[in-house]
Amino acid sequence: MLSRALRPLAVALALALALSGCAAEDGSGGSAGGGPIRVALDWTPNTNHIGLFAAQQAGYFRDAGLDVEFLPYNQTSPDTLVGSGAADFGVGFQDSFTFSKAAGADITSVMAILQHWATEIAVRSDRTDIRRPRDLDGKIYAGFGGPGENQKMQAVIRADGGRGDFRTEVLSTAAYEALYSGQADFTEPFVNVEGIEAQLRGEPIRTFRYTDYGFPDSYNVLLLGNSTWLRDHPDRARAFVQAVQKGYVLAAQDPATAARMLKEANPGAFTSDALVDRGAQMLSERFLRDTQGRVGFQTPQQWAGFSGFLYDTGTVAGPDGAPVRQKPDFSTWFTNDYLAP
Repeated sequence: MLSRALRPLAVALALALALSGCAAEDGSGGSAGGGPIRVALDWTPNTNHIGLFAAQQAGYFRDAGLDVEFLPYNQTSPDTLVGSGAADFGVGFQDSFTFSKAAGADITSVMAILQHWATEIAVRSDRTDIRRPRDLDGKIYAGFGGPGENQKMQAVIRADGGRGDFRTEVLSTAAYEALYSGQADFTEPFVNVEGIEAQLRGEPIRTFRYTDYGFPDSYNVLLLGNSTWLRDHPDRARAFVQAVQKGYVLAAQDPATAARMLKEANPGAFTSDALVDRGAQMLSERFLRDTQGRVGFQTPQQWAGFSGFLYDTGTVAGPDGAPVRQKPDFSTWFTNDYLAP
C-alpha cells in the first residue's frame, strides 16, 4: 500500500517544477504571500497520516491561523516536490530522505512521525521452511525498488548467519499479492497497514524486526519541509509543525478518536474500519512516542545509525551522481526547533 521507491530524479524534478510553476501562475499555491501551506503525501491517506488529518479535523490548523492544503497524491516523491518548492511540507522516509538530501535536495526533517521501523520482513505464516532471516537465502524478495532496500535485507540476513543471497523482483504494491499467492517468498510491509490488512484478509504473515538482528533503528516516516521556506517563514513553520505534532499527540493518547477523524476526513477511502482502528491502536502503542514519551523529536544518534549505514553501502550519491562515503553532520539534516516541548 505504501510505495517507498524513488522515481528517476530528472523526470520527478521536471514534474515538480511544472507543478510549482502552475501554482505560481494561478496564485493558489504560493505560501510566501500567506497562501495555503501545501503538504505532499507519500501515498493515499492511511494511518501513517493520522496526526495530519486529526489536526485538520480537530481545528488545530484553524486555531493557528493556517490554511493547509493536502496536495493530491501523484507518483512524484515528496522529497522532490518539497525540495523544488512545489510543496512546503511533505511526508517522507528516512531512507529516501538520505538519498535526496545527499543529492542536494533543499529539505529538512522537522518531525519524526514514526519513531521506529514500522516496516518488517514478512513471510507467509504457513512457511515452515522460513523461521528466521537466514532462511531467506536463495528465496525471492518482492521489492519496491527503493534505494538501499536490498542492502538492508542483506544486512539483516547476514546478521542472522546467512549469506544475504536472494533474488529481487521489483513489484511495488503487487508485492503483497505475490507474497500471498506464493510467487514471492518475502516482502516488506508496514505492519500497521499491510500487516493488519493481511490478517483481515485471512492471509496471516510472520514478520522479523530488523532491530532484533542488530540493524539500526530508523525514523521510518518523517515530516519534511523546504529548507528555504522554513528559513523565510519561521513563525508559520513553527505554527504548522506544532499543530501537526498536536495531532499526533492526540493519536498517541486517544487513537480511537484520531482514527474516527482520519475516516471522517477521507470518506470512502478505506474499505475497512477495522484496518484504520487497529492500525491507529498499533501506532499509539509502538511507534509514535520516543523513549521519553515525546512525539516528534529526533536525535543525531538515530539519524547517524541508519543513514550512516546507507553511506557505508556506497549507494548514496552526491549532486554529481558520484558515490559519497564521507558522512555529513547528520544533526544538520533535521531540527527539533519547531516542536513544542
